[in-house]
Amino acid sequence: MPLLALVRHGESIWNAQNRFTGWIDVPLSPNGEEEARRAGRVVKARAFTFDVAYTSALTRAQRTLDLMLEEMGVSLPIIRDQALNERMYGDLQGLNKDAMRERYGEHIVHLWRRSYDIPPPNGESLKDTAARTLPFFERAIMGDIRDGLNVLVVAHGNSNRSIVMQLESLTPQQVLDLNLETGVPYVYELDREGSVLSKDVLPLGE
Repeated sequence: MPLLALVRHGESIWNAQNRFTGWIDVPLSPNGEEEARRAGRVVKARAFTFDVAYTSALTRAQRTLDLMLEEMGVSLPIIRDQALNERMYGDLQGLNKDAMRERYGEHIVHLWRRSYDIPPPNGESLKDTAARTLPFFERAIMGDIRDGLNVLVVAHGNSNRSIVMQLESLTPQQVLDLNLETGVPYVYELDREGSVLSKDVLPLGE
């Protein structure tokens, strides 16, 4: 059965500084580069193989994929598309998350970050992100799955959350608690119609 691996990019320099990033094209931190390498090593250790890779138009995801493939010792066809970009955080981009919690309250910031349909000011909600991510996922990525290919996707917390929400049939309430850690591979075995047969989360370890 085909495999689909979803990986959120390694820690970026703004992740490390606790800042909202969104569409700002910031690089990985040194820790993020190591997370990407560890992700490649844990995938290789489990002997998972892939036929094609997808990533976003943003540097932090592309660099994570490159480092993973280097550690895996493989070269794959790579498809890059902005449909897999992180959600756009609007007026929050570049701002410190704790400072925003102090200004707006923990509950409101949590809703902006994790809810399905409540966007940050002048930004995208998860619902908005899904509206661009899922058609591409269905058309391109699931096209490969239906052809029996194993697919590696290295993208972002919220573009991947929208895919996980669909794969696992999560409700808007359930998705509130869904947080994908940087660098951690989530490997799904699917049938060719996209139904989940099994799920394997690969912790990075030390």
